[in-house]
Amino acid sequence: MRVPTRSRALGERAVVVLAATVWLACAHPVAVPPVAGLGVAAVALLFRRPWLLVVGAAVLASGLAARAEAGLVLPEPRPVRAEVTLLTDPVDGIGGTVRADVRLGRRRVEAWASGPAAGALRPRLAGERLVVDGRLRPPSPVVRDLLARRHVGARLDVREAGPWRPGSLPSRVANGLRRTLAGGAEPLGDDRRTLFTGMVLGDDRGQPVEVADDFKAAGLTHLLAVSGQNVAFVLVLCRPLLRRLRLGPRWAATLTVLAFFALLTRFEPSVLRATAMAAVVCTADTVGRPASRVRVVALAVTGLLLVDPFLAGALGFQLSVGATLGIALLSRPLAERLPGPRPVAEALAVCAAAQIGVAPVLVPAFGGLPVAALPANLLAVPAAGPVLAWGLTGGLVAGVLGPPLDGLLHLPTAALLAWVAGVARIAARLPLGTLTATHLGALGAVALVAVAGSRMARRRPRSLRRAAVAAGAAVLLSPAIAPPAGAVDGDEVTIGARLWRRGAVVLVLDRGDPGRLLDRLRRRGVRRVDLLVATGGSRTTAGVVAVLRSRLPVRLVLAPDGHRIRDATVPPPRSALDVGGLRLDVGENRPRLEVAVRPNARGP
Repeated sequence: MRVPTRSRALGERAVVVLAATVWLACAHPVAVPPVAGLGVAAVALLFRRPWLLVVGAAVLASGLAARAEAGLVLPEPRPVRAEVTLLTDPVDGIGGTVRADVRLGRRRVEAWASGPAAGALRPRLAGERLVVDGRLRPPSPVVRDLLARRHVGARLDVREAGPWRPGSLPSRVANGLRRTLAGGAEPLGDDRRTLFTGMVLGDDRGQPVEVADDFKAAGLTHLLAVSGQNVAFVLVLCRPLLRRLRLGPRWAATLTVLAFFALLTRFEPSVLRATAMAAVVCTADTVGRPASRVRVVALAVTGLLLVDPFLAGALGFQLSVGATLGIALLSRPLAERLPGPRPVAEALAVCAAAQIGVAPVLVPAFGGLPVAALPANLLAVPAAGPVLAWGLTGGLVAGVLGPPLDGLLHLPTAALLAWVAGVARIAARLPLGTLTATHLGALGAVALVAVAGSRMARRRPRSLRRAAVAAGAAVLLSPAIAPPAGAVDGDEVTIGARLWRRGAVVLVLDRGDPGRLLDRLRRRGVRRVDLLVATGGSRTTAGVVAVLRSRLPVRLVLAPDGHRIRDATVPPPRSALDVGGLRLDVGENRPRLEVAVRPNARGP
């Protein structure tokens, strides 16, 4: 009788360790020749040593990451006149500027343009080519590390731009589809159109700050990024044609569809994760070796990091992987333990599992998770699927036919988008607070006690389950009844904005990104502003003040003489104003408003 031998194939645990090791190696690069890692990996495959393969992959990943960093050589400042290829779609910046990542020779640089050059750059799309005249220089040290994650090692200040010409055939087709979808969505209006392109294509350019802030506060920003749901629907849409092919051609055609969809949605980190997972599943089915969800995630992550080690530091990639792992590992156990109707329990389990998966990334990066994310996702996500389904089918037809049929075809889209936007707006205003690391630790303790207790208590498992749900609900509600924040003296909320809080809230605004400002104020629990001081009165500052007023109650706005801010008051020079426990000393009020804020000795 033949004795079965122990398999030396790469098991599921080893695959997970492989992905984690490669990720750590990419985050800590060492200047090792990549060929050394390839050699170790080859020996491991030859002698079927799984753990030696893990070592080889780690050495390879570390060497590739070090080589990628070494390739970001800072350039010497010099004038440039050349044709560049756009790698990203141009994005509007502050003060009428436009920026985009472009390829200049073999170098990837960040191009900035203003004035007429910005007007020439703005309508172009990724893949198209444009002649520019400008100056190449090293990026600012403040943003150098951030740009490096996008393989950008230089800045190009564009003075003139044009003429332009289309790019390769695949990019022409992708850009044509994007313009057709966007053109067909014109009847939706600007706000809904940008929401539509964000949900269908992941293109959130031109989205109003208020809408983006609603989705961020409600924990729904993932709806504005292309995810596995988008990829799955595209494959379902192409399935009638793909299933007619034989096994080998079907595999090649599926990978082609995935590659084109990644091109269409601009190779965002979440897109790369989703398409890589779909490619792994397709390959596993083709060779007759179906893989578990965890194995698929691990293999996709390993492959992507070996291709692009900088993905290890990309926040979007980390969130996408975390959410996917959370759903794969926790959605089914949570659904089995949650009380109530099965459809509701399963939907709630998926939402909770995704939030648990992204918590290790979101809490350090953003300070916590919005409690409103759970009800918001339960209500909004079911409507997001039909938006995607109809957007890629009826939306294309609407773009081809044009008015007036485009408006009729997008009536269902308008209703669904109104629902999703309404959920985000209402959830963002709910005073539910944010789950910090302390709250998440308490929830973890409740979960551990519930699991341990369920194994011990055999007589009344349902009562124990209900008690655990009640304890978890109490933790979730605790941020809403947290005590008010203490005194704050001149904290820099964001660049160009400082906050004081002593009985009253005073915000001194010099300049700033309104979206980032709203996000930082929300993290600090600011729900009103008693006094907003605008040190400048330009149109840009007026726009920031208008956004703040649309999101928060602002009792009084001070501005310099000659300002453009609606309903703002010009204080007399060399005057003083008491607000709560704070005193505002005014210096000159022209051309800028000079102020000094200090605690009031008399208190609030």
